[in-house]
This record gives sequence, C-alpha cells and structure tokens, in this order.
Amino acid sequence: MDGNDTRNETRSWIGRAMPRREDPALLQGRGRFVDDIMPTGCVFIEFLRSTVPAGTISSLDVADARDMPGVLAVYTADDLGETGPSAVNRLIPDAPVRPFDILARGAVSSVGQPVAAIVAETREAARDAAEAIWLDIEEAETAHSPQTIARWEGGEQQTETAFEVAAHVDHARVAPFALEPRACLAEPVGHGLRVWMSTQTPFRGRDDLARILGIDADLIQVIAPDVGGAFGGKASIFPEDVMTAFAARALGRPVKWTATRSDEFMAATQGRGAASSGVLGCDETGRFTRLAGQFRFDLGSWTPYSAYAPARNAGRILPGPYDVPAVTADLDVCFSATAPMNIYRGAGRPEAAMLIERLVDKAANAAGLDPLDIRRRNLRDGRTPGTAVTREWIDTGDYAALLDALENRADYARKRAVQAERRAAGEVVGIGIALYIEPCGQGWETAQVTLRPDGAFAAQTGSSAQGQGRQTAWAQIVADALGVRPDRVTIGEGDTADLPNGIGALASRSTAIGGSAMMRAAEKLRGQIATALGVDHLESDHTGVWLDGAHLRWDEVAERLPAETRVVVETFTAPHEAWASGAALAQVAIDPDTGRTTVEEITWIDDAGRVVNQMLVEGQLLGGLAQGLGCVLSERVAYDPDGQLLTGSLMDYAVPRAKDMPRAILLDKLPTPSAANPLGAKGVGEAGCIAVPPAVLNALQDAILPFTDQDLPLPATPEILWRAINSPKEAT
Repeated sequence: MDGNDTRNETRSWIGRAMPRREDPALLQGRGRFVDDIMPTGCVFIEFLRSTVPAGTISSLDVADARDMPGVLAVYTADDLGETGPSAVNRLIPDAPVRPFDILARGAVSSVGQPVAAIVAETREAARDAAEAIWLDIEEAETAHSPQTIARWEGGEQQTETAFEVAAHVDHARVAPFALEPRACLAEPVGHGLRVWMSTQTPFRGRDDLARILGIDADLIQVIAPDVGGAFGGKASIFPEDVMTAFAARALGRPVKWTATRSDEFMAATQGRGAASSGVLGCDETGRFTRLAGQFRFDLGSWTPYSAYAPARNAGRILPGPYDVPAVTADLDVCFSATAPMNIYRGAGRPEAAMLIERLVDKAANAAGLDPLDIRRRNLRDGRTPGTAVTREWIDTGDYAALLDALENRADYARKRAVQAERRAAGEVVGIGIALYIEPCGQGWETAQVTLRPDGAFAAQTGSSAQGQGRQTAWAQIVADALGVRPDRVTIGEGDTADLPNGIGALASRSTAIGGSAMMRAAEKLRGQIATALGVDHLESDHTGVWLDGAHLRWDEVAERLPAETRVVVETFTAPHEAWASGAALAQVAIDPDTGRTTVEEITWIDDAGRVVNQMLVEGQLLGGLAQGLGCVLSERVAYDPDGQLLTGSLMDYAVPRAKDMPRAILLDKLPTPSAANPLGAKGVGEAGCIAVPPAVLNALQDAILPFTDQDLPLPATPEILWRAINSPKEAT
C-alpha cells in the first residue's frame, strides 16, 4: 500500500475535545449580532410601556409624539387592523391560553406591556417621542384563581406506610438574563421580509410572523446571526418582534429594535416561580410506599409558545429515579398581572428534582438513615429503558452506579467525619446530595449535507446556536460519518432560507435529535455517493476516494456526480425522548454572624449519553452550575403587592459573580448511550440547573438542621439563613 494511502486509518472525531471553531471571531470582535447589522436607511422603533399592572386605558393621545422631530410614525392598537393570534403549544390539552396583544387593546395586563410604538430616525428621537405621549390608565384590581389542569398518577400502594414526611418549596421567579438582550431587525425585501432576530427558534419565528401578520411564510426569511445567550428567554416570539416587522412593511424601510436591560426585566419572559408541595410515605425499613405531589405554576399575563413545558415537565418527572409504587402529581396554574412565564434553563425539571430530593432527605432523617443509603434502597432499575409508574417512557440510566461513583469521587465517608469535627468546633456546615433524571426533548429536526464542487462539505442544521458550539460539534459528527477531517466541513445554522423547516435549540434536544439528523444525512450522502460511483462500499479518506485502484480527490468526485446526487436533506424524528441523569454532592459553610454561604465543593457525576465533544460538555455543565447557584442562593424577580416591579436593574437583581462559584468543582461522567436516537446522545445544557440547586439546598438544610427543620424558601439569601440559624428551633 502506498505510504499516503490512509484507507484503513482509524477515524473517530466524535468524542474528541476539540476547541470551538466559533471562538476566534468572537474573541477578535468579529461577531455579528443583530444590533451590529445596519442596512441603508435603517430606522429605530421604541415602545411606550404600561406603568401599572392592570387597568383600562382611558386616554391615549399620540398627536404630540407624531409631531416630534425625526419621528416617522406612531402606532397604537387601532392602527394594526386584524392580526392573528400568537401560538401556544398545547402540551396539556385543556390548559387555558392567552395570546399576546402586539400593542395593548383597551386595557393593560402587566407593567411593561407595550401600549404604543414609535418609529424615528434615531433611537434617541423615538425615546423622546415616547415621553410626549399622554397615557392615562384607570387601574383595576386583578383576581386570578388557580385551576387544576392535569394529574399524573399510577401504581398502587403495596405495603403499609409507617411514617410520612412533607416538604414545600417556593421557587423564586428568575430572569433569563442573556448577555445579549432581545433584538429584531426587519427589512422589506420585494413583497416579503428579511427579519434578523436574536432567537433560539428561527423557523418558529418565521411561522409566527406569517400567521400573526397574515403573510405567506414563503415570503419571510428569518435569520439568527450570532446570538449572545438565551436560556429559554428567546424561545418564543414577542410583541416587539411582530411590531418591528409590521412597521417595516408599513414604512417600506428597515426597522430595528434592541431591548434595554430595563425592557428585559419588565417585559421579557421569566422562569421558575412555581410552588411545589409533596408527601412521601415510607415503611419501617425506609422503603417508599407512596408519593403525592402538587405543583402550582404562575403563568404571568400571557402564554408564550412553550408556557406549559415547565409545568408538564415537573408533573411527569415524578417520582424521578426512584421506585415508588403509588404516585400522584397534581398541576394547578393561574394567571397574574406580571411578566409572562416561559421555559428557563431546566424548565420544570429543577422543580421536580427539588421536591423529590427534599422529600428523600427528610425521609432519611426521619428513618435515621444516611441520605445515600435511603436513596440506594429506593432506586428504580434504569439500565433498561421502559415505562415508569406514571406511564412515562424513561431512557437508560444506571442510577446505582452514579451514586457509587459520587460516593467514591467525593470521598463521602471522610466528608461526613470532617463535618462532625467542624460542627463540634462551632462551624455551620452541611452536605447535600441530589440524584436526578431529565427528559431531553421530543419530535424532529432537519439537516442537510452537500458535497460542494470544490470538494468541501457544507452542512446546514435546523437547530440553532446561542453559544453552545454547534458548529464545532456538528462538524465532528459530519466528519465522523464521511471519514474526513472536520476542517473540510462548514456548518450553517440559524437561517430559514437554508432548509425547508426546522425547530431550533431548546429542551436539551439539539444534539440528541438535531445531531442524529446530521449524522443520518451524512451517512446517507456517503451511501448516495457510493451508489452513484457504482461501488457497494466507499473507500475514502480526508482527501478523496479510491475507485478502481485510482485515487480521486473530493472535487474530482463532485465533478463526476450530478448535482442532485451531491446533496441530502434528512429529517430525523425521535421515536422516544432521551433522558439524561446524574448525581451531585454539595458541601457548604454558612457564616453564623452574617448568614453568607460559601459553596466549598461541588462533586458531580453526569450521564449525558454519548458525548460528541467533552470540552463543550464541560462548558455547558459549568455554565448551568453557575445559573443553578443563582436560583438557589441569590436570584429573585420581585413585585410589590400592587404589581410594581422591584428588581428592574442589576442594583436589585443578584446574578452570581465569579466569587460566588464553588471553591472546588469535581466533574466526572458515567455515560450510558441513549436508546432514543442513533447518536446515543442525551441532553446536557440544562443539567446544571437541575443537579446543583437540590444538592445545594439539601446541603443548606443539613447545615441549619441543628437549629431548625423549617423549609427554606428560594433564594436562600444570607438574611434567610441568618434568621434560620438564630431563631429558636420549632417543635416538630
């Protein structure tokens, strides 16, 4: 064999920790975000927003604003004519829905709701004109009664209950707080529109704009360029996006809107905000006998597309990784005069994990068992996929092995011994454990792979990116299937013109479903090329193929093939949902004089299935961990009793800082391939918000147990912890 013949070399790009190909441009200031795009003749739109949470518009006078210098148009709801409703995914069939108003029609339903839109030559002129509008609102009381919309139940109690424990968790509202705020730029193109959006779901954005504005979807192109974070906050279309597109069509000019941070706090979607309660029954040996859970989700003032995903996830995940013979989970929802609630990194999974993990720790304490021991004796066997007690199909996961790995990696026995010594010396320290499972997205995704005339490969995905490193991972998947190096593969994403349809990035689905679509498309293209060349098996390497003993470069292969043979579009529909899992341990110390928490260590064993790029996975784990800490320790969107927002800036809303990160983070993996997709992948992007909060909360509860057994609210701020430590212990 020729010394340059590499037909038999081992090629495996999946699993390699390759640096992100996206980073050089971003680090050198060559990123291209929506607000960086400035077409000729671009003008700006701003909004007059409601300053009260609920009421009837008694007066709205825009005449003075229309006469302001530089103002091109001022719109109210009366100027919009007939429009279609915003879409809501009815994951729960009987759930109530409230589509948004583009601009308030006669009444307002929350602080920050857009009432009027001003288009001007400059942002400053538009903002000045907004201040010239006379708006009078007759405030009204709001009463929103919760209603039960779903119940998950299954199984029968098999043994007598010897004792019960109860837990309650109030989850604070949190802001997605992407580094890049929401933004939209709409350009008239012929009879249609080109719309640049900072979005997780370009195809959904296209379809939503078409339906609401009454335009053929084929006339709208939506592009998501570089997107600076999302975390669920850019998963749905917003009134501002629609109004920007409407104004561009009406004026025949490009119109741009970029949210301020105040806009985001007032009018962007928020997450969490649920209240969860549960009762867990146990027999005399500490085996679980029954679980009754209840979740109440506040939906805010209108329902975004994925409004019911968190509530549905929370209910259907119970009883988590545990074998509980009888389970019920009731779901209540209500509306309120506040910002809309939607998916936020984790989307219902943290709420379920927090409830069951608090109950398990309380059961361990009541039974006199170690938290690890009671978990081990109540695990379901997840090594074979199957149907859980509530009839949810659950993917593979070796929960016993995860606990064993956690115990060994954390040196658990030694930690408990040291904890006892530190407590005896007067320190307030705690250790908490969490075991979790998480569903990782359903449905389909589209991919296209093309052999270009120059011999390189171009791939497009219906998924999108907001910093996850999709281009790097997708290039590894395509290269692995085609037997070339990743640098021969270019990746396109975020443009509805590239593919007939797609979904986007949400629900930890992109690698499992979008990656599987990409792998299938690349494999199909390889087979298609082989057939076109008249061979059963394609012998190839990075540079080309061998045919009849001769070597052809990839560009020579492309020259031999008709164009239709060199492209494959593949849609992969997952037969089941992938479920990831993991186990985490947190060690915390609380300063008894100030209540300040120090997270001393996080040990975390994660099962994300087959990993495409471990470097990217670790980045997702660490980012999710930071956000999880924010949810449990500091972040809270707050309204006063009258519905006024109290946390409208970073002076009031406490996102985690670098010094809030744990002193030590020990990450490890114990992957079991998913049975739900050919790639074998599971989700990882939301895992930090699922694993870390219950582990840290259990550690905090363990730390204050010598002082009180009260349930801590979230976030567990220094004041709350100080009061817990310094209040008399309540009788149980």
